[in-house]
Amino acid sequence: MAVDRDHVLRSAAALLTRKSTATMDEVAKAAGISRATLHRHFAGRDALVLALEALGIAECEAALDRARLDEDPARDAVRRLVREIEPAAGLLAFLYTENQLFEGEGQNEGWARIDDRIAALFRRGQAAGEFRIDLTPAWLTEALYGLLASGAWAVSEGRVAGKDFTHMIAELLLGGAVRREES
Repeated sequence: MAVDRDHVLRSAAALLTRKSTATMDEVAKAAGISRATLHRHFAGRDALVLALEALGIAECEAALDRARLDEDPARDAVRRLVREIEPAAGLLAFLYTENQLFEGEGQNEGWARIDDRIAALFRRGQAAGEFRIDLTPAWLTEALYGLLASGAWAVSEGRVAGKDFTHMIAELLLGGAVRREES
């Protein structure tokens, strides 16, 4: 029987989103395969995490494309981005905690591409007078990541309704990012 790698990765992502300390045995069980089969595809947890990273980057880039970041006011594009990235937010929350992915010079360049695209959206909003200029695009990008991860955790723990995810994230970020008129 052929193993569907995408199914295994998505099963692992769903489990690790809920339980980041899950063992490879638990991942195999969640995917409906044996530990030996899982090990044939992923030599260990590090290999699985790297494969999940690739999936997370692909999901983020697809969400960025669907969000059409260059269209409409930047505020609307931020809201679209949060809505489009929501299905992958749990996976991103898990990856956000995996320090091995962000340490040293071996960092996946996919994250830099994503950072650049999101920062460009915030720069566009600043240039149009929509966003505060005292907050750097890099900081706004990091704040968005933090809110996405926090929102995903809150939803997965049942502290927040999933239907409120996009509104909570976008409005909190935009409420702090909107340029206020000087008095």
